[in-house]
Amino acid sequence: MRKYNRIVIDGRGGTEVLKIVEDCLPEPGPGKVRVRILAAGVGYSDVMAQHGGYPLAPRIPFTPGYDFAGIVDKLGEGVAGVEKGQYVAALNPRFGAYAEYCVVPEALLVPFPEQLDPAEVVCLILNYLTAHCLLHKKANIQEGESVLVHSAAGGVGTAMLQLGSDIGLKMYGTASQSKHAMVKKLGAIPIDYRKDDFVEIIKQIEANGVDAAFDPIGGANLNRSYKTVKKGGRIICYGFAGNNYGGIFPMISGVLQMGRLNLVPDGKRVRLCATPSEVKSNNQWYRDTLTELIGMLLEKRISPVIGARVQLVDVSRAHKYIEQGVVSGKVVLVCG
Repeated sequence: MRKYNRIVIDGRGGTEVLKIVEDCLPEPGPGKVRVRILAAGVGYSDVMAQHGGYPLAPRIPFTPGYDFAGIVDKLGEGVAGVEKGQYVAALNPRFGAYAEYCVVPEALLVPFPEQLDPAEVVCLILNYLTAHCLLHKKANIQEGESVLVHSAAGGVGTAMLQLGSDIGLKMYGTASQSKHAMVKKLGAIPIDYRKDDFVEIIKQIEANGVDAAFDPIGGANLNRSYKTVKKGGRIICYGFAGNNYGGIFPMISGVLQMGRLNLVPDGKRVRLCATPSEVKSNNQWYRDTLTELIGMLLEKRISPVIGARVQLVDVSRAHKYIEQGVVSGKVVLVCG
């Protein structure tokens, strides 16, 4: 029986709970496909799950990782939409991407041209898909509008700045001082969240406020983001990470907070974006949007920022990069 390596989270805490496990190669059942993974994305959700703060994670032990790019290795019975040897990308709402191989339903696989870098493709799957959902599906953003993007130098943030530049948005991005050059290069006005009051800065430049704000933090930060948006504007949450790797109580509190803010009679609306849920509920949107993003990458209209490429066996280092906030853009695990 052939063997393969995967990473499991077998506890809650620091990177010591990330373990390399050797297993028998999984067989694809009917309607499923086995993919040899070339690159897997590291997301903040994975780090939250490592610390026990991501309520949507499976029960321990489990293999983290939502997004991967790879090559079709074996087809299950009834699969007709992909071929062995084809390059494919996928977001798996059940996790499992931190591995050399993964079995997923055929409906999750989106082909991409062989000439593209799998590490760049994997950036599109969760980060750019989330950014696209935030801008277009949730905020219904229009060309030329003004937006505030938090964590602007991160994986989703850099994706949003690139997609925003593509449609001519006026953008403000919060980031640490060391990452301001990156934020400015991507077309946004950088704001140092550590020493500057982003509410006051926005008010000084935008008398009525921005059209939309995008907040992955929640809590007090969400309340302040709300203040930067003009009457009738939109605030989109895509996480309640806070400063302690999230948790069930911050998530519940965040949902209640959104409800309270939506009761304020000023026309502003607060909405939530959870990309894995969007993928599960609307497969056609997922496939169409990811295909569109792959086309944009092929045309060089977007260029994913990869902060680090790390070998699968060195996964602890990848998670430490996220925990310490020392890289811009996406951290990618090289699996093949």
